[in-house]
Amino acid sequence: MIFANSLVQGFFESSVVGQAMVVIQLLFSVWMIAVAIGKHREITHKSEELKRFENDFASYQDVLGYYINRRPSGRDGINQIYVTTCERLIRLVSPDMRAMLAGHQTNTTPRALTAVEIELIRSTTEHSLEMQLISLEGKMWMITAVVAAAPMIGLLGTVWGVLDAFAVMGREATANLAAIAPSISSALVTTVVGLIIALPGIFIAHWLNQRLRRVSERYESFAEEIISRIACEFQGCN
Repeated sequence: MIFANSLVQGFFESSVVGQAMVVIQLLFSVWMIAVAIGKHREITHKSEELKRFENDFASYQDVLGYYINRRPSGRDGINQIYVTTCERLIRLVSPDMRAMLAGHQTNTTPRALTAVEIELIRSTTEHSLEMQLISLEGKMWMITAVVAAAPMIGLLGTVWGVLDAFAVMGREATANLAAIAPSISSALVTTVVGLIIALPGIFIAHWLNQRLRRVSERYESFAEEIISRIACEFQGCN
């Protein structure tokens, strides 16, 4: 309580520049919290979507079974990786096989894909995977930017305030500590506020990055699995 009172008192005793910097820091902190909450919800949604997809996909024996029967939307996330891969695969198989997949025939056997065609599918899958990983990590830079900027703004405010305090001391031609102590104390408020914002931000960013890493690893594992299954089904496993 005493600490909070000191901060409030120091804020009101600081210069207009110091107060402006504290306000900027507080606005940054609100922005960081809003981004962190949004990212937490996004990761939670992606994790639940991934779990549902893995359960549904595992219920089909062949790679294209889920695509043919469920027709996933493929707007983003794991669905996008899967749909993009399936569309690329379907373009490479024979016309008769494409007709069968469209529901016109049921007695057609697809030709074996060449090694080059498998690599083309792999390239498509990896590109889609990379796009999803970039999207998944989006806005994390905002949190790290606030974590880095808040203490620096605080340091700037403190240096500015100390300069003002020494300027006052020079004008009054006195080295009395009691005269400049309030000014220096108020100047330190910006640094304290910056650290208060940055320290929780570090833990928030680390926690979110850990969750992102787990989802990313599951995306990467699925990408490897689907390429391996396509190679087995359309090229043959030795």
